[in-house]
Parts: sequence; structure tokens; C-alpha cells
Amino acid sequence: MVKELLAQLSNAHGVSGSEGNIYDLIKKELKGHVDEIREDPLGNLIAVKTGNSFKVMLAAHMDEIGLMVKFIDEKGFLRFAALGGWYGPTLYNQRVILHGTKGQCRGVIGGKPPHMMDEEERKKGVKTDDLFIDVGASSRDEVKALGIEIGTPVTIDREFAELNGTRVTGKAFDNRVGVAMLISVLKTVKSPFTIYGVFTVQEEVGLKGARVSAYSVEPDIAIATDVTIPGDHPGIDMKDAAVEMGKGPVITIIDGSGRGLIADRRIVKWLTGVAEAKKIPAQVEVGVGGTTDATAIHLTRGGIPSTTISVASRYIHSPVEVIDLRDLEASVRLLVEALKVKPKM
Repeated sequence: MVKELLAQLSNAHGVSGSEGNIYDLIKKELKGHVDEIREDPLGNLIAVKTGNSFKVMLAAHMDEIGLMVKFIDEKGFLRFAALGGWYGPTLYNQRVILHGTKGQCRGVIGGKPPHMMDEEERKKGVKTDDLFIDVGASSRDEVKALGIEIGTPVTIDREFAELNGTRVTGKAFDNRVGVAMLISVLKTVKSPFTIYGVFTVQEEVGLKGARVSAYSVEPDIAIATDVTIPGDHPGIDMKDAAVEMGKGPVITIIDGSGRGLIADRRIVKWLTGVAEAKKIPAQVEVGVGGTTDATAIHLTRGGIPSTTISVASRYIHSPVEVIDLRDLEASVRLLVEALKVKPKM
């Protein structure tokens, strides 16, 4: 079940500020499973399961990294701005989908062929500013006739696929994995607490949705659901990323070397204790890389005790992210069980 849900979410498109396609999927999945679902002024989708006065916020960002058209030249080539943290060589020669006013349109990201690069250019590598989108048009007017204009959002044209065993690959696992986790928890959980499942916007460009939604919800505690980088493949040492795929959900102690989230130790102890009691495999992380919605949430109002539950995902911020479905399923179980027991605060 979770595999099919993740496939739908991964194949859907929604860059920062244009998450509408993801709304529709979430609303459809949660119909009949929550007491209320609403959208706030910034675009966050807030699903509520009403319980007692203890309020728990679970946050998963809907947006994926993408692009936006910023210039159309006279020959019909498009220059773009990156939305979120792209590594230039990852984009080179990718196929993309442009979400214009007349529907979707396919294009490819082009650049100078390696055959025409001098030695210095090869050493420097491909930069985002050197790339452009080719939709097969011959003029600016042809591009506009397709419904493409300045501000048109662009996503990668890549679909979910199964690898060996329980491992799968796709685009936007950061953070459709967290969205799938949150949807599954809201469908399953029977908790005495009031649960706010918040599907946030614009995380990839500054944790914006989490900040405003946490302010309005004002929860007692919060957990973000996301992905994190494992150290179990070539190019990374385990000492730098000491979590692995297939070893269960990852509970954050700190991320961003402490510049992001320093998790509330009582929340960490609560989650690790539930994992141990229920024999759910789990890992803890002291992260040196990026951060999550929990960073914005825990600094809201007078401070909100928070942490993150993540799924280890290889090759994040690429079109070929990889996870082990067992980790996602175990993350759902951990949250469902934890939400039955109030943490000691």
C-alpha cells in the first residue's frame, strides 16, 4: 500500500510555491480519515484528528526542488532559475516538464556539448547558469503559444521505479517520502491527543510553510517527517553520515551541525523508548548536512519541543533518489505507536 502511495506522490509535480497537484492527492487520500482539513493563507494543508488538549504537530513538506522560467530568447530557448538546492551537473541533459497555462509541455535541458569544451571548461564543470531549456520551438512566439511564460514552473521528467528487493527509486523522494509517512500515520493512528498533520509549502526555499503553520497551530510538541543522507554507499564515510538504509527510521538529535535543529532530548528519548519497547528498528543521527521543517518549528513562539523522523535516502536532490520501503513502513509504525503514549515533559 505504501509503495503505491509513494509512487503516486513521487510521480506528481509540485515545486516550491506551486504545490497544488500534491494538495489534490493528499485530500483524496485523507478523505474520511480526519475530522478537518483546511488550507492556510500561505498554502499549507492542515489535517486535524481531534482528541484531548495535548496538541501534536506532524509536518511534512510537499514541495520538491525544481526550476522556473526567467527568460525566453528570440530563438525559443529558455533560461531558468533554480528553486532549491540543485547541483549543476545533475541538471545537465535532463528531460523536464514545464507546467504552463495550456497544460504540461516537455523539454530538455541543454548545454554546451563536451566535445566543444576546452580543457579549462571541462575542469570547471557544468554550471546552472550555462544551461537552458529546449522545448523544440524556433522562436519566442512559438514558446508563448505553448502557454509558457516568465514564471512557468519546471520539474524533472522522471518516474518511480522498483529496484531489487524492497528498494525503489524516483524523483522528489525529498520529501514525498515524508508526505507518504504522514498520510499513512493519519489514516492509521488512534491517539488520545489532537493531531495536526501539516503538509507544508516552500521548505526547499527557506522552511517558510513550517514557520507560519507552527505559529498558528501552536502545538505542545512537533515532529517533522523527512529524508536524510545515509553513509552506506561509495563517496561517503560512515563517520560523516552514520545511518544506513534498511536499518529503520532515523531520529534526529541534531542536524546542520547544530546550526539547524538541536532536538529536545525528551522527545528523542520518548521515540527511542517506544522503538525499543515495540521492537521497531531505529537509528539516531547527529547530522552535519542540511536541516528540516523542525528547525523553523522549534523556534516558533516561545519554543516548541521538536525532532525529526527521517528515512535514509541515497542521492537526495537528484531525480534518482533511492530508499528502502522497509524504513518507510517502520517509520509509520513508530509514529503510530508513539502517539498512543504521552512523552514525559
